[in-house]
Amino acid sequence: MNQKKATIKEIKNQLSKEETLSEEYLAHLRQDPRKGVQQALKSWDLKQAKKKALVEQFIRMQEYEKKARQNGYTTIAGIDEVGRGPLAGPVVSAAVILPETTQLIGLNDSKQLSLKERIYWAEQIKEQAVALAVSVVSASDIDRLNIYEATRVSMKTAVEDLEIKPDYLLIDAMTIDSPIPQERLIKGDAKSLSIAAASIIAKVTRDKLMEEYAVTYPHYGFERNAGYGTKDHLDGLKQFGATPIHRQSFRPVKDVLTQ
Repeated sequence: MNQKKATIKEIKNQLSKEETLSEEYLAHLRQDPRKGVQQALKSWDLKQAKKKALVEQFIRMQEYEKKARQNGYTTIAGIDEVGRGPLAGPVVSAAVILPETTQLIGLNDSKQLSLKERIYWAEQIKEQAVALAVSVVSASDIDRLNIYEATRVSMKTAVEDLEIKPDYLLIDAMTIDSPIPQERLIKGDAKSLSIAAASIIAKVTRDKLMEEYAVTYPHYGFERNAGYGTKDHLDGLKQFGATPIHRQSFRPVKDVLTQ
């Protein structure tokens, strides 16, 4: 391309196609007085900065896995749960073992992602994972055990259901009854790639289950609120009462049942 004669359209096309450009070419563009060129260059710079930040985050979120490998462990599972707070539905846990060579750049805590992004990343995780497993503990078991113990049971079951046995566990904010060495990480889904992957698998799985429950129990908005105590859910609870998937030990479900 003749840089001096290139049109703004040609330069924009060049910037949109090239991931890396020579310093000489970029310096030439930075001296170009045309406003359109400078705007295109600014957009390119922002895009590159975002990519750099994602790579840095990707590296940072593997620090705990890297440390475990340095300590002699080879098969590290991340474990997380979804659904401790809702009034209805199960608690769901996932355990994910990622390969050391994983390329999930951009993966983040499920709470930081949109529905579309979570579905995309769930597919990427399934493709790259060495092994993954999901455990679902019902509302009735939550009532029987209490939510804390039910969560621990679901996490333990997910680990035990992995086709490949891990030799080290990274767990979000919990510990489980297991002889496998484990590390409890507060806000682990934002610190560990393996835990973040587990959080996404658990979230996508549970949301799908709640969408299915919404068909059976249409008056509570489960497809929108995932069982949390939103206004439409509470209105449905008052008008139609509790369903078999409601947690009877949770208020206000408990209050409705005692009326």
